[in-house]
Amino acid sequence: MPKMNVCAAPLLAASVACLVLTGCGHSEDEWQQAQRNISKLQADLGAAKALVAEDEKKFSDAQQQIDRLNEELKAVGIGKANSEKEAAQLRDAMLQFKASAQQLEQMKARFQMLKDRLDKLTSVGLKVVVRNNRMVIQLPGDILFDSGKDTLKPDGKRILKQVADVVKGDATLNARNFQVAGYTDKEPYGGIYFDNWGLSAMRARQVVSFLVGPVKIEASKDSKAIPTGGGLDASHWAAAGYGANDPISGTIDQQSREDEQKNRRVELVLQPNVEEMINLKDLTGN
Repeated sequence: MPKMNVCAAPLLAASVACLVLTGCGHSEDEWQQAQRNISKLQADLGAAKALVAEDEKKFSDAQQQIDRLNEELKAVGIGKANSEKEAAQLRDAMLQFKASAQQLEQMKARFQMLKDRLDKLTSVGLKVVVRNNRMVIQLPGDILFDSGKDTLKPDGKRILKQVADVVKGDATLNARNFQVAGYTDKEPYGGIYFDNWGLSAMRARQVVSFLVGPVKIEASKDSKAIPTGGGLDASHWAAAGYGANDPISGTIDQQSREDEQKNRRVELVLQPNVEEMINLKDLTGN
């Protein structure tokens, strides 16, 4: 037996209803209402067919677009397998990024802790700053040395002893590497060390020699004790001279007397490990 078209079922039901109404002696109004019902059903059926046709077209268009995109992906060598592989790689990259971000936060926290400990030295007139992405203890050169000289002054030794005590008294700081950097102003130097580079390097060497020297106390003419060394581990300390280069005030060619005084300095530079090469400026805002 052939199957009845589903869409024709409502019309058939309405026709049967109409026949039943007329055959049973129903009124003209009832018959007219049945006709209106049939017309409405026919209109609804037409609208439904139109919607179905529109949906089928949209589906067909979408399928064609998907097929076209798949062909384009295949043309450039990106199939489903590659897409899944790239998605997995992206997930791995995100996990690595999150792990790296967490590691950086831990490093920043560790450097903040180091800076907090070094800040104890500000009470003796020293500055703890970040320069060239390095944490630096700045010591005014005029406190350490007389003009053109490389011999540490008594007050300079006392200050360096306090620096050594802070570093030695902290296991974390005591295990880190430091570079002592000497700087001069721009004025020409003609002493036994030939030039400002030579003078700055010798001053840095003198500071290192004191910091790693044995701890002894000597009497002075003014009855104030003068330390002879800081007792630090020499394997963590090095010296370098920069002369008038890298000034912190003015330029190499143009410096006021005040600029020259600021540039005559010695810096104790905390050397970061390779994995700690992060931007430290946000710790101090300078």
